[in-house]
Amino acid sequence: MPNPISEQARAAALAQLDTAEAAREDILVQHIANGVVIDSRTVQIDPEVVIAPGAVILAGTILRGKTVIGAGCVIGPNTLIEDSTVDEGTAVNASQIYGSHIGPHNNIGPFTHVRVNTVTDYGVHLGAYVETKNSNFARGNTVSHLTYIGDSDVGKYCNFGCGTVTCNYDGKDKFRTQIGDYCFIGCNTNLVAPVKVGDGAYTAAGSTITKDVPAQALGIARERQTNLDGWAEPKMEAYIAKKQKLENEQSK
Repeated sequence: MPNPISEQARAAALAQLDTAEAAREDILVQHIANGVVIDSRTVQIDPEVVIAPGAVILAGTILRGKTVIGAGCVIGPNTLIEDSTVDEGTAVNASQIYGSHIGPHNNIGPFTHVRVNTVTDYGVHLGAYVETKNSNFARGNTVSHLTYIGDSDVGKYCNFGCGTVTCNYDGKDKFRTQIGDYCFIGCNTNLVAPVKVGDGAYTAAGSTITKDVPAQALGIARERQTNLDGWAEPKMEAYIAKKQKLENEQSK
């Protein structure tokens, strides 16, 4: 618990808070009068933020710095955007965006972390638990979930499988990954930069790609599977017995 304060200090603190709240509400009212849809006092907007009429700003959204929101955008709920531009018709749901330019009719979130110098073109989807940094995404890319793309240039209409990582840092220097148009990056692919994936190429799920993949090729970098018959049986006996005992106790 904080140390107790005097009544005089409490009154001064409340006055300061009331002043800040009044200033914040004045900004909200100005945007509403300009045609922006805001129906919650939980929204916080810095004075220099520009929002086009017709945009919708949902509860819990914080817009900071030199941020520009285009017409027809739906921002929030629970979204933080700082020093960034979001073009018309884009939805940003429960995500954070810093120092980036999000293109028109994108779908961002939920729980997306867009770090500085991310630039997207028309119709890009960055989904749940996707993180980007210093990367360019051409038109129509789909990055649905659980993926990190940093220091990369991505061509149009690529699809990224779950768990893709661009390995851009060797402990000393950063390197770029270049991906062509119409590529399909398989789930759990590691792209070890510097590396290029040509137009229309695939990477096989679970691959660690350390060499360039030519256009229209399939890049595979994983061990061939071997099954050892009966190997698991002795190891699983104690585990199965333990779980069966627990199940019997719970059913009583």
